[in-house]
Amino acid sequence: MTYVIDQDNLERLAADVTGPVLARGDKGFGPETTGWNMSLVEHPAVVVGATSAADVQAAVRFAGAHDLPVDPVATGHQAPMPADGALMINLERMDGIEVDAEGRTATIGAAVRAQPLVDAAARAGLAPLAGSSPNVGVVGYALGGGLSATLGRSYGWAADHVRSAEVVTADGELRHVDPDQEPDLFWAIRGGKGNFGVVTSLTMDLVPVTQLYGGGIYFAGEHVRPVVDAFRRLLVSAPRELTISFAFMRLPDAPVIPEPLRDRFTVHVRISYLGPPAEGERLIADLRAAAPALIDTVTEMPYTGFASIHQDPVDPAATYEMSSLLGEFPAEAADALIEAAGPGVDLPIALIEVRQLGGELADEPSLPNSVGNRDAAFHVFAGAAGEPGEGEQFRAPLKAISDAMAPWATGGKQANFLTGYDTTPEAVARAWKPDIYHRLVEVKREYDPANMFRVNHNIAPGV
Repeated sequence: MTYVIDQDNLERLAADVTGPVLARGDKGFGPETTGWNMSLVEHPAVVVGATSAADVQAAVRFAGAHDLPVDPVATGHQAPMPADGALMINLERMDGIEVDAEGRTATIGAAVRAQPLVDAAARAGLAPLAGSSPNVGVVGYALGGGLSATLGRSYGWAADHVRSAEVVTADGELRHVDPDQEPDLFWAIRGGKGNFGVVTSLTMDLVPVTQLYGGGIYFAGEHVRPVVDAFRRLLVSAPRELTISFAFMRLPDAPVIPEPLRDRFTVHVRISYLGPPAEGERLIADLRAAAPALIDTVTEMPYTGFASIHQDPVDPAATYEMSSLLGEFPAEAADALIEAAGPGVDLPIALIEVRQLGGELADEPSLPNSVGNRDAAFHVFAGAAGEPGEGEQFRAPLKAISDAMAPWATGGKQANFLTGYDTTPEAVARAWKPDIYHRLVEVKREYDPANMFRVNHNIAPGV
């Protein structure tokens, strides 16, 4: 889509906002429109570098007047489609954090990343439900559910802990939403992602966690079967305080990779336990005995070091991903995964993770929200790294992993793990059960009837 905005109109928009307003060809346009996931090269008609909710309101009103879709971007980890011809709102400057130690809450700006929030909360002896990456945007993560790799099975979804939000809706209004004020919109944004407006700030609960027993154990590929068998045995009696996953990893021969892991297939078991370290050590003793470890970092650690468990990449990259939810992970599923993606298979896929869900993640929260598919028992994620525009190249090998797990799949998806391959209405709808999805459509129809917010995994307003 080609859309050129009249210079006079751009100047009027620039006069209404504090941050930069840039069109194609302007100096700084490229950096302002480039997110963390570089699989897409963005070509919006204009980008507004918002510094406040007022800037967001001005940008949304301008988009409405000129019939432009709006694409709000904080960190750019999950861009499913190009923002060509859209008005992009870069929220990265809205990164304020206020921690209320007595109330055990944090109020955060639209672009706050996980590590700064974890560090700020730790000074008060508290913690947010962080994911696995230190530089994912907290607001987008929470709006899509927010699956914590350290606290999920103990405390549920991050969306369960959102108390209130400030949202700019398609009419340009800034709305405060909570259980009492515009409750339908409050319900929808906590699980329905960015389909209903631009969330400019969020207030969320913090939990009293400062330490955990956790880390990762890397095993050589030839030990994949005994390691996965030990993982499965651990699942039988895993308490809610234990959040665990394993990953098949194919790491490059690069200086940033620890020498024992370079240019080889490894199995990485990721562990987070909130109970006493001695009990955690007992829980994983069988796993540790399954095979000799290449690297073992599991120990008592401060919660501020949460990102060291998964070791997610932090530098921008072009990534391509697929995921599935499973109802179970029996021995037959483990065998199928090893056959499809084990050390004897040549695959251009850097990581395949199987993560246990359940525990508090399966329970309904005291304050209902739209997080879908809570009944899934496992999450399977596969990711590859390449160059921009290589989505079709990776589609088949990624799909092969999903196909291998299909006999145990629930048919559902998790909203935050919808990808660039999941953009059709049918694929998006799989992130929720039909009753929740239909209610989301109704809320969308009320607050965004023209579907201004559609550069996303879109919930269309229907007719």
